[in-house]
Amino acid sequence: MELARSPLAPAHTQDCPAIAGARIATTNSGIRYKGRDDLLLLELAPGSTVAGVFTRSLASSAPVDWCRKALKGGKVRAIVVNAGNANAFTGKAGDRIVADTAKAAAKALKCKPAEVFVASTGVIGQPFDATKITGKLGGLIGVLDGGAWGKAAAAIMTTDTFAKTATRTAKIGPAMVTINGIAKGSGMIAPDMATMLAFVATDAALPAKVLQALLSKANEQSFNCTTVDGDTSTSDTLILAATGQAKGQPKIASAGDKRLDGFRRALDDLMRDLAIQVVRDGEGAEKFVQIKLTGAASDKAAKAIALAIANSPLVKTAIAGQDANWGRIVMAVGKAGQKADRDKLKIRIGGTLVATRGAVAPGYDEGPVAAHMKGRDIDIEVDVGVGKGKATVWTCDLTHGYIRINGDYRS
Repeated sequence: MELARSPLAPAHTQDCPAIAGARIATTNSGIRYKGRDDLLLLELAPGSTVAGVFTRSLASSAPVDWCRKALKGGKVRAIVVNAGNANAFTGKAGDRIVADTAKAAAKALKCKPAEVFVASTGVIGQPFDATKITGKLGGLIGVLDGGAWGKAAAAIMTTDTFAKTATRTAKIGPAMVTINGIAKGSGMIAPDMATMLAFVATDAALPAKVLQALLSKANEQSFNCTTVDGDTSTSDTLILAATGQAKGQPKIASAGDKRLDGFRRALDDLMRDLAIQVVRDGEGAEKFVQIKLTGAASDKAAKAIALAIANSPLVKTAIAGQDANWGRIVMAVGKAGQKADRDKLKIRIGGTLVATRGAVAPGYDEGPVAAHMKGRDIDIEVDVGVGKGKATVWTCDLTHGYIRINGDYRS
């Protein structure tokens, strides 16, 4: 299935520099795709620390189950990723595939299997021959390259139409560190991560507990604020690894250390960048939508209301049809199950006040809103008038392209 590049794609792919202690190799596994790489090996220096966030799906994949256990060790030497088959709902056979993959990578890198993290994305419920992965790992060791981040991002794509990369730098004390990240995701995207894989690496020297605290918070403000279709995948995996190879770093023992402020901001920004790229590649998407919710009883309530708007098929199809039907936003606010004051509710689209005090705004002119709805980037602001809670979420429109892509996915 050939997919045209999303009209919402960034003009340029970010070139990620090499990071000390991280090397990459990709190849074709033959699991599903032909004529493209679909297998990634990311090797990390001995002693690298790791943090992770995974799907909350109760039907999680075999790789997710493996990674959750491996995370307890706090160390990582390799991440192995395949695209085209999710290795989910594959029973004991799926568990063996993951174990064999970890053992093969561990043997090649002379480390423990528990230091190998595995991720898979693609079709659910179809076991495959593990040798399609294990038979390739030895050859990948010889071609590892610190600068192959673009190839890595392309290798993990499924229905994605562009590779997603991001890079940032920051100081920890006197030391300059680099953060690189790649992600994939296009459909089955909803909070609790999405059918999303994301791998972030840095040459910072940070304990696993510190990494985990930073990653979990950044995830809540990035990937867990995105939705394409309201469906949560079996395979969501977000891993952050720190090689500790940058020179001159101070010893950090707490995520609250002030010397981490710059790093924290850079990590948050990088993950928000990747999350937005995922939404901009939503299956069939023609419009990128930002929803800012204010005036809620709490930040949690604000997020719930914003996501109710973002996940509403009626709101999303109105946006696809360039219809300034703000009544559908009112509907979504009302169904969210959170406090909202009808007579204090305010709605703005593209900066234009369309509704206030329980009715259409006095003197409302739909012209500017209609013009805004014809653009690629749609801004919706809602104040529900009951408190100080706020949240921002990102979504896209729902088009015929989404149906076509998902109707043809296995063919």
